[in-house]
Amino acid sequence: MRHKTAVLISGLVTSLSLAIGLIAQHSGSEAPAGFTTPILATNPGSQSVSNGLSEPPGDTFALDQMAFETIHDSSTGLGPLFNASSCVSCHANPVSGSASQFTEIRVGHRDDNGTFVNPTVPINEGQNTVGGRSLINDRAICAQAQEHVPEAENIRTLRAVLNTLGDGFVEAIDDNTLIAVAQGQPAQSKGLIQGEVIQVAVLEAPGMTRVARFGWKNQHSSLLSFIADAYFNEMGVTNRLKPVDSTTVCKATQDPEDQPDSLGMTDIDHFAQFIRGTQAPPRDATLAATPDAQAGQTLFESVGCNICHVESITTAAAGTSINGGAYTVPDALANKTIHPFGDYLLHDIGTGDGIVQAGPQDTANKMRTAPLWGLRTKSRYMHDLASVTLKAAIVRHKGEAREVTRRFNALTAVQQQQIMTFLNSL
Repeated sequence: MRHKTAVLISGLVTSLSLAIGLIAQHSGSEAPAGFTTPILATNPGSQSVSNGLSEPPGDTFALDQMAFETIHDSSTGLGPLFNASSCVSCHANPVSGSASQFTEIRVGHRDDNGTFVNPTVPINEGQNTVGGRSLINDRAICAQAQEHVPEAENIRTLRAVLNTLGDGFVEAIDDNTLIAVAQGQPAQSKGLIQGEVIQVAVLEAPGMTRVARFGWKNQHSSLLSFIADAYFNEMGVTNRLKPVDSTTVCKATQDPEDQPDSLGMTDIDHFAQFIRGTQAPPRDATLAATPDAQAGQTLFESVGCNICHVESITTAAAGTSINGGAYTVPDALANKTIHPFGDYLLHDIGTGDGIVQAGPQDTANKMRTAPLWGLRTKSRYMHDLASVTLKAAIVRHKGEAREVTRRFNALTAVQQQQIMTFLNSL
């Protein structure tokens, strides 16, 4: 078995090395990396360090982080339906902007034609309903507004909170780079792996679309769109891009609730500045330098994990117009090489949740590849956090990843542990 595994690995190294070379469209300088946004009770953001992104007149990175960490209540627009009262409530491990252990509920059903349908959720003893989305909020500002999963909605899943650190660099990836990654995957996998690229609307540029990259279903292509949607859905705060609340039950404020401050910036503008200014999640350099971690990375590549968990991607050049012309890639985010260990594409690896959001019906059982940067800060894995060990997460991979999983299972116990050591360095 060991001999067969060695032959398999040696045969794959050359082809995968060539594939890796295709992914890096052009060389760039390394993006700054670090957990540099500590959460402070006093003077929030005062010890934080950005990636060098320029701020609008009068604004600072600390002020942006302070907005990200501001706690809301019903007088400032929280609810009526919500999951958390601040951005940092969910994005906090180990620093502001990271992921966390929290999950949200998504549900729906299929009609007679097999088409996914969002739920219609009765609230206020059936006097009102909430519809148009798969999300069920866990919390409400009054008992009358509380949502519950209707029995008829038999598609049910949990979704983990995603990391946002370094997402400014992700936003700055050129569409063609992600398209090229997708186009190269069938040749690297003998046709088994094919990431799906979808185009989604850019909320701040009406009528424009862009290659999606944010959210478990690639719901958004721009950070401002993603943030506005999260502010609305996760906190119930309406804003200029999501201006009408999901219900008026117990509502005490007028839409849109997110209004410009003295700088002319709304909360979603500050949130976008904060996330765009964060550094990428860093490696554990000490562990990464060990022989076991280095051997593990070689094995990770050899069995084919990096076909989807792409190791290095370079962002677009400075001055590139993105987001339907609504944003220009700044110097701090331009021509930077990041190491997300993800391809930002949709794949069916047998763990799909059945939910359709921005994409066509064929995306029901597809999920965005989870970027592995910052993996060592997590205690549970996969989109639903149902895997509590790294090995359990790996062996869950079926569908497009079935051959990669088979190769992993064929490794010796020592080799598998070396991959774990490598993953724990991320």
